[in-house]
Amino acid sequence: MFTRTQHPKETPLANAVFWAARKGNLALLQLLLNSGRVDADCRDNYGTTALMVASYSGHYDCVKELIMQGADINYQRETGSTALFFASQQGHHDVVKLLFEFGASTEFRTKDGGTALTVAAQYGRSKVVDVLLKNGANVHDRLNDGATPLFLAAQEGHVTVIRQLLSSGAKVNQAREDATAPLWMAAQMGHSEVVKVLLLRGADRDADRQDGSTALFKAALKGHNGVIEELLKFSPSLGLLKNGSSALHAAAMSGNLQTVLLLLDASADPTLPNENNQLPVDLTKSERILKVLRPRFVNGDS
Repeated sequence: MFTRTQHPKETPLANAVFWAARKGNLALLQLLLNSGRVDADCRDNYGTTALMVASYSGHYDCVKELIMQGADINYQRETGSTALFFASQQGHHDVVKLLFEFGASTEFRTKDGGTALTVAAQYGRSKVVDVLLKNGANVHDRLNDGATPLFLAAQEGHVTVIRQLLSSGAKVNQAREDATAPLWMAAQMGHSEVVKVLLLRGADRDADRQDGSTALFKAALKGHNGVIEELLKFSPSLGLLKNGSSALHAAAMSGNLQTVLLLLDASADPTLPNENNQLPVDLTKSERILKVLRPRFVNGDS
């Protein structure tokens, strides 16, 4: 278990070390560290080390110098972040490899449960994800709210990373604590290519979250027609959902004519009332949408 140690008091020399690490000034860094008057593990008031700064900035030679001078590779700052976390976040795969060579661990977590892999996935750092997975990172890591690396990549639209994670055993339907699945999140964000990949890899097309909405319902509400087209290839439910409404109701509320037409063409029923006994036609003021819903309603009712 990591134990906080007291920070050495910040000094002008320590500040100079931080500056050199941030700027990648190897000559100055060596001069300062070789002077014997400043420690390689000097830290600021938040526990940030020069190694973290150099790793974040991607300065390979400075990172190596600090390691050779005895810097603690796995030290955690107040937030729980390590040098590996910062290098992973910024996509510096060469620095990540170097840190692993000298004993960096993938086990350390930030206060919100984040790891090097979760942050690399979130930022779409595919080369770093590859290095992390090859060095023992857990593809099933979860933030405190239950979000997995796959969920975070789906949220941000990082298709390459999603393919990497799925190939490494990530569970395509692993939901967050609030029952939000990667597919639902990708649909909400409008990432149609992600939705396509997740569906092809077995994502549950009708998985709903705690509010009863599905990926199709959310995409219809947002007017993400590319997502809707992908979802419709897998015959999702067009009937009433657990939230008491249908995707067509959501489409009517969105005011997006193309969304309404896509669902109607997929045989969504405009005569189906929601739990409040409202028809899709009752939920829009758009004249263009009213025109396409009313004739079908009349025909369906006759």
